Amino acid sequence: MPQGKPSVVPADGLTTRQRRHRPLTIVHTGQMKGKSTAAFGLALRAWTAGLPIGVFQFVKSAKWRVGEENAFRALGEVHERTGQGAAVAWHKMGEGWSWIQRGGEADHAVDALEGWRQIQRDLAAQRYGLYVLDEFTYPMKWGWVDVDEVVETLRTRPGFQHVVITGRDADPRLVEAADLVAELTKVKHPMDAGQKGQRGIEW
Repeated sequence: MPQGKPSVVPADGLTTRQRRHRPLTIVHTGQMKGKSTAAFGLALRAWTAGLPIGVFQFVKSAKWRVGEENAFRALGEVHERTGQGAAVAWHKMGEGWSWIQRGGEADHAVDALEGWRQIQRDLAAQRYGLYVLDEFTYPMKWGWVDVDEVVETLRTRPGFQHVVITGRDADPRLVEAADLVAELTKVKHPMDAGQKGQRGIEW
């Protein structure tokens, strides 16, 4: 896309404006770090544009607070006080799924499916302008959530709702259905030299 202009104009009957304002399904996949970081960067842009943000973190522990969570919760408070930006909701699998009544030991597969069911309800209600489904490729890979159902739900979602999905090993069906797919490939990483992750970079 030199100078921001598309190289192909499809014969889809849409005007340039209609095509520009089409909601996107975005996938960040690959073996390298930075997939979630890029998704949260998109969320910052969306917040600035006034799009309500819904973050659903799969796999990560409900007790693990990443730096982005603190930042987005603060942005949500800014919106409540000033009206600037947009509302922010942040949910984490397990104890972070506040709509589930807890009892007994956690079942990660059940929790992941419950998270997806809530996302389906939110999409149907057009609750957010941007959904960040962080590490959502894993529940699909492990068979906890049906890939074809995800693809169909995203394909038929109503209104103007962007969805970005992160995680390694994105299913080919999801890749095919997405509008934008980025694969992060490792060239070099501090762990190659024995250096562990650090605060402010990895979390």
